Amino acid sequence: MTLSHPIPNGPALRGAVRLWPARYGWAFAIALAIAGLVAAPIVSLVRMAAVGDAEIAAHLAAYVLPVALTQTALLLAGVAVISTVAGAGTAWLVTTFQFTGRSTLLWLLPLPLAIPTYIGAYIYVDILDTAGPLQTALRELFGWRSPADYWFPPIRSLGGAIFIMGFVLYPYTYLAARAMFQTQHRAFVDAARTLGARSWSVACRITLPLARPALAVGVALTLLETLNDIGASEYLGVQTLTLAVFTTWLNRGSLAGAAQIALVMLVTVTALVALERYGRRRQAYVTPVHGRGPAPRIPLAGGRAWLAVFLCLIPVALGFFLPVAFLLRQVIVRGLLVGFDPALWRHTMTTIALAATATALVLLLALAASVAVRLVKHPLIAACVNFATVGYAIPGTVLALGLLAPLVGVDEIINGVTTTLAGKTVGLVVAGSSLAVVIAYVVRFLAIGVGFLQAGFARVSTDFDDMARMLGARPLVLVRSVHLPLVRPALWGAALLIFIDCLKELPATLLLRPLNVETLSTHIYQFATRGNFEQGALAALMIVAAGILPVVYIIRYADFGPARPQAFTLMQGRSGKKAP
Repeated sequence: MTLSHPIPNGPALRGAVRLWPARYGWAFAIALAIAGLVAAPIVSLVRMAAVGDAEIAAHLAAYVLPVALTQTALLLAGVAVISTVAGAGTAWLVTTFQFTGRSTLLWLLPLPLAIPTYIGAYIYVDILDTAGPLQTALRELFGWRSPADYWFPPIRSLGGAIFIMGFVLYPYTYLAARAMFQTQHRAFVDAARTLGARSWSVACRITLPLARPALAVGVALTLLETLNDIGASEYLGVQTLTLAVFTTWLNRGSLAGAAQIALVMLVTVTALVALERYGRRRQAYVTPVHGRGPAPRIPLAGGRAWLAVFLCLIPVALGFFLPVAFLLRQVIVRGLLVGFDPALWRHTMTTIALAATATALVLLLALAASVAVRLVKHPLIAACVNFATVGYAIPGTVLALGLLAPLVGVDEIINGVTTTLAGKTVGLVVAGSSLAVVIAYVVRFLAIGVGFLQAGFARVSTDFDDMARMLGARPLVLVRSVHLPLVRPALWGAALLIFIDCLKELPATLLLRPLNVETLSTHIYQFATRGNFEQGALAALMIVAAGILPVVYIIRYADFGPARPQAFTLMQGRSGKKAP
């Protein structure tokens, strides 16, 4: 084929994009739009908090915030300890040692991710409370007549919340730690073992220090999920900042006061993210091209092998097996399958519709944003897309509160237009419908879609883009013909996680759903608030069953050698380097 004019090479093409950004106005529009979508609730919170009553602010500062801050700090600290010990400890065991049952444990250890924290709280209260089966059995066994005859640790307490959330959320730390353990080059461990270092010494001096960036990411994700919780905290009587926002808004009727507490939460979240980044500053992991791979696993036999199995089974049993067994028993004993409630079918369809709509929108926006960043090398676009990912760090309660004013503002614009054109208003089209819930899902989980797709695009060589441009392909053709087929696994993984996170999301759904609209999560919440959670066991089991699918997807791609799973590639930032 003869060319009538010279074709610039790849760097020249990318330079052209930088020189003439006007040709790519769509990329700037997309980046600014998604950044504005996330910024709107934050700006709204600041405005609401600024116009608040000084008397309310003084009351909150004197009586609400001190308790909420203390309880939240203690809860986060306790959950961080449990998730680190359980997550990093089990990840180290299954990565370092070879023992009977290890391959099965690789599939079992992440399963607690399928259990929402509020469902875990409802289950453990039923099991461990005074009237629960455990204390009842103890009274019958030892002849105790009442709870006054003995002491049992109260589950409705701060300690109970730390215990439940720690063992339900530890897989975030486990997956991040295991992904990093698999990338550590065997040369470090082999040298230490040659010098006579034992396994524990190698772990303390080499393995864990090298994994600090991943541990910081995993613990940060765990704490963000802890902050987002409202159902477990309310049910267990822990006065967290999230619960303070909820009660100040709904029980005290003070939007301004709730906004002021929400801003305190945002500062807390910002501090957590800053602490996570500070913890891995100036740190990088190196993955050599030649001879890479983890060190060979040390075989265990006899008592040591059984001890390793037992230690790994403890968090799985507490975080997954026990809750699932309880739900199955309640479904069978109460005949919930035989006497299937027709309303549950309606709630299920509503949940699936909301989650599917939000998932499709997130994938569309995330794909557009990732393509914009890839094709147009401009700092403004990169900054806007990076800012859009902070939505995941905003707790659902705070997000719902911040979205109120923007959504009502959109409705006012719509009503103004309809009044001008038709002479009548149409009411709350956005704020008063399920669309508000979908928008909250999109803002909160956009980070997952962007993270997966950017990690997927990072595996696609830019040479494909350059060749398509040389052949005259426009951006839309390039995305449809080249990018989509190559990043399909990342799209599929993002879709699974976003869909299940939408199914489990309680705070934003509870506060933004229209009247007489229930999802599975709010359906379960209504039973729990009436003290009859067992009747919602089937709905809870449906959420758990649906949550297993993305967990299996993560597990499938978490143990294929030295390459890191896509999700944690992005979450660990740009610190990764490949040795020449």
